[in-house]
Amino acid sequence: MSNATIAILMPGDMGHGVGLVLRQHGHEVITSLVGRSERSRKLSEAGQLKDVGDLDAVVSEADVILSILPPTSAPKLAEDVGAAMVRTDKTPVYVDCNAISPGTATELSIHITNAGATFIDAGIIGLAPNKSKSSRFYVSGPDTSAMEALDGKGFEVINLGPDIGQASAMKMVYAGLTKGSWTLWTSVLLTAQQNNLLDPLIAEFEHSQDANLAAMRSKVPFLPADSSRWIGEMEEISKTFREADVSGGFHDGAAWMFQLMSETPFASETRETLDTSRTLEDSVKAYAEALAKRKDA
Repeated sequence: MSNATIAILMPGDMGHGVGLVLRQHGHEVITSLVGRSERSRKLSEAGQLKDVGDLDAVVSEADVILSILPPTSAPKLAEDVGAAMVRTDKTPVYVDCNAISPGTATELSIHITNAGATFIDAGIIGLAPNKSKSSRFYVSGPDTSAMEALDGKGFEVINLGPDIGQASAMKMVYAGLTKGSWTLWTSVLLTAQQNNLLDPLIAEFEHSQDANLAAMRSKVPFLPADSSRWIGEMEEISKTFREADVSGGFHDGAAWMFQLMSETPFASETRETLDTSRTLEDSVKAYAEALAKRKDA
């Protein structure tokens, strides 16, 4: 696998970063930009990904396919790639790197294994590897050798064992803490605003919760840019919890909060166009305005 051709589907914030570090470590990295946005094309160029055309071309040329896209799109991509494998009679290793529940991972793996290809369950923790030296890919499945061969090539690969779903579960419980905390903070602040208590609450946080307040200021104003794609991730976390016989209600609420943030004007921003001057207070007030519009609708 030292000279493997690796496909990235699709070249978003994470995908193009993964592609870039793999390119820097000597791999040919390809993608398909059919039907993709201008932003995706620019990110693909930044990641030095080669557009080879449609999915049939990707499947024909790749040794390994990394699926990296919003979780709601993961099942359809697996189905489409499985069909392309049948049409082309090519079976590259398929690695699902998406924020999905163990149950969802198992369900979509069938499209790949039925086509005769190896399926690897993977969960990415950390920033895109072109932005961080601590990115980790947790992997699981009967044969994870194709991903283990990429260990140290811009990110760390950690094997969790032979069971599909283990890596997805790892991603889910980790994101359950991080993104779950961000939405909890937002919910607390929004409820304070609805009770005309935002300023007194922040003053109390300055007195007794300064570390938490600093974290809120660094995160809460900038969540809308990613809110649309994180709704599905929270739903998958809820599903993961329920699959483990644990309440999924916490992250149902997180999905609700990301949905609300996606209805604000800030949701049109991207990570490249974030207004970093926006304050916590201004953001919470905008979320309250979105809530009021819902009630008036």
